[in-house]
Amino acid sequence: MPAHHQHAHLRTPPGVIAGIIGVSAAASALICWLVYFHAPTDVAGKHLRWLPLVNAVLNALATIALVTGFREVRERRILHHRASMFFAFLFSSIFLVTYLVNFTLHGETHLPIAHTGALWYSYAIVLFATHIPLAILALPLVLITFFLSLTGRFPAHKRLARWTFPIWLYVSVSGVYVYFLQAFIR
Repeated sequence: MPAHHQHAHLRTPPGVIAGIIGVSAAASALICWLVYFHAPTDVAGKHLRWLPLVNAVLNALATIALVTGFREVRERRILHHRASMFFAFLFSSIFLVTYLVNFTLHGETHLPIAHTGALWYSYAIVLFATHIPLAILALPLVLITFFLSLTGRFPAHKRLARWTFPIWLYVSVSGVYVYFLQAFIR
């Protein structure tokens, strides 16, 4: 059997999946604590105020890498697909770090606009109704999908990626919108 198919039929240990879900739940709990319970350390808002713009750019780069990776796998250019997905993962990981730093420093972002009108409703719907719940779901899906790929479980990887990809793509695209608004509306 070729080396790349050796692991294709292996059963994924439930402990690995449980561990990934546990780490994802802990990360989501940390973010919830930072957003809603942690007192910002930079109350005056003088440090790293450009982080929402960095977050928007990182989400845009992740989006480009995801779309490129999708195109590459459709064209059966697997090495290019892997490279693109690695970059999407890298950009999303850096985003997560800058996101955590931003919330540690500044706390919850409140857009200084009236809570009425198309801009507010689009922001609120995108952020609260779709982006946040799907981001919570995306983290374990991305990690499990990557685990399946890295361990050569390609049939399972492909099945899960059909769910992971559109969710991760939406989270990245909506993140561009949310963080550009946070960067430029102050």
